[in-house]
Amino acid sequence: MKELNRWFSSRLEQEVSLCRWGHYGQPVLLFPTAGGDAEEVERMHLIGAIAPLIEAGRVKIYSIDSVAGKALADKQGSVEHRCWLLKQTGEYVVQEVLPAIIADCGGEPVELITAGASIGAFNAVAMLCRYPHLIRSAIGMSGTYDLETLMGFQGNEDFYISSPLQFIPELQDSAMIHALQSRFVVLPFGQGRWESPNESWRLANVLGARGIPNRVDAWSVDHHHDWATWREMLPRYLDELVA
Repeated sequence: MKELNRWFSSRLEQEVSLCRWGHYGQPVLLFPTAGGDAEEVERMHLIGAIAPLIEAGRVKIYSIDSVAGKALADKQGSVEHRCWLLKQTGEYVVQEVLPAIIADCGGEPVELITAGASIGAFNAVAMLCRYPHLIRSAIGMSGTYDLETLMGFQGNEDFYISSPLQFIPELQDSAMIHALQSRFVVLPFGQGRWESPNESWRLANVLGARGIPNRVDAWSVDHHHDWATWREMLPRYLDELVA
């Protein structure tokens, strides 16, 4: 049921991993947290939490390394390099990861669901916003979306085109706006320790102002910024989004 592949990415200029769980169903690209690798979601029992959906053939889960997230969290290289990695992550997903997923799904074109928690939520939503023709829904759990404030730097052009908070308000491409308006983003968060509800509300307002369908779900004060919360959230939202 599990398969791990590694290759050298010319777009990220390093070795990368793609892990898959399942044999059939809606392909879901699951992004790890800031410093996580492709197998983090398994180690933290997120795969176990959605195992019934995998075993029923409703979803097929893929995950990749958090290359840009790790660079941001560890402050690797210059700010420019970190912003470049954010931009290149999108190119890597579209030009390398998606073709691998399509091949694994029999060669037919597919529309992904993306999901993630914390900075993984940023990546999940950013991928949908940048490539709405490839991704139909995004689940951003306990999202961290204002990376400039979090990381303490002012972004450049690479950052601008990678961050929905920056580029969605000024987006002029009518075809892309129309495509985004046919997509859906769900933004759940807890109200316990280390959670930042304002992050999700701010992004929801940015998306809503452009007519991009989204929903914010506030969970209880007993749901903290932690894997236990995300293990509870993800099965519920995948069950909702997958027929």
